[in-house]
Amino acid sequence: MAKKVVATLKTATGKDWAKVIRAVKSEKTGAYTFREEMVPVDKVQDYLATGVK
Repeated sequence: MAKKVVATLKTATGKDWAKVIRAVKSEKTGAYTFREEMVPVDKVQDYLATGVK
């Protein structure tokens, strides 16, 4: 099912943000989980280049 977009992100200033989904491997089980974060558009490449916080 698709999730609804938060109303504040539908405004003109909301277009400055991008939803980034990253696969993160668990050290304990080795399974992958997905982490979703809202990142400013100009910082997406930096976010993907760095490791997970």
